[in-house]
Amino acid sequence: MIYKHILGPGVAILLALGAPAMAQTTLKLATDSGAKGSPSGDALDRWAALIEEGTDGEVTVDVFYQNELGSQAEVLDLLVAGDLDLMINWPVTSYDERLGVLFTPYMVTSWDEAFEAYKPGGWVNEVLKDIWADLGVKFFGPWPEGFNGIASRKKYAMTPEEAKDLKIRVPAMFPMAESVQALGYQTATIDWSEVFTAIQTGVVDGDGANIIYWDYEYFRDVLDYYNQVKMQFITGVMTMNQDSWEGLDEDQQKVVSDAATTVMNEAFDQAQERDQFYIQQAKDAGMTYVEPSDEELKGMVKMVREKVWPQMEDRVGKDIMDQIRANAGEL
Repeated sequence: MIYKHILGPGVAILLALGAPAMAQTTLKLATDSGAKGSPSGDALDRWAALIEEGTDGEVTVDVFYQNELGSQAEVLDLLVAGDLDLMINWPVTSYDERLGVLFTPYMVTSWDEAFEAYKPGGWVNEVLKDIWADLGVKFFGPWPEGFNGIASRKKYAMTPEEAKDLKIRVPAMFPMAESVQALGYQTATIDWSEVFTAIQTGVVDGDGANIIYWDYEYFRDVLDYYNQVKMQFITGVMTMNQDSWEGLDEDQQKVVSDAATTVMNEAFDQAQERDQFYIQQAKDAGMTYVEPSDEELKGMVKMVREKVWPQMEDRVGKDIMDQIRANAGEL
């Protein structure tokens, strides 16, 4: 029997000539943050299992966890190029600064506001869908985690005066650095894989991008404080290379999309409870959890919005910022 291989982006089809056609598709699914067994790693496994189950094994999924395919920027390169099919990731904004919408500081300030904005069909998702489409990527929706904070060693800051001597790590995502700087901190852009060493050796004094899970799970031995400044509602995104999507038939597309929706809905149900669990874990491990008062938080919101939102308008455009201003949570 003679076999002919036809290869498309992320899709391998084996066609037996002279015999009934039978397609077998293998998709590559990855994350840029989260090892196997972490919440995001479990979400990858769940998405893969639902796809394989829903297609009766016609579509198989190879899963790759944090750092297995490269850095945060490198795996996004793979997705856009079509060498990777599916992702749950926290995208760097080098491809399109409009992706910075995902990291707009103080766009929402409560869990209720966050769920309304980021749930499937929410106003933030509608903005992001069009931006990803311009990159040749299909956007399914968010994988929510919770509000971030600034984790530090030896001391923490509640005012710009207290913050000026602290250098805080941020990822290469606009406007992460700008947001932390607006509170008075110095910043350094450092890849996720190098953060522990940077804190341990004193290159930086802490991490200013993540929900408490990541700072507790990965850095609790070198951090003393977690200040819940709630600057961004942190969410990964569930995406697929557009060519890979179009390489599936309609039934397969429905399975992949429905599976993504299931994983997203489960994450919304679990996010707040999981966040509270890791707050307690961090406290039990000896980390001091700092929660600003309502008045302190209002001051931070006002200061950061005034400094960062005009910068964002220059990068993401007035139309997008007008939508943010119209929908953002009130002070």
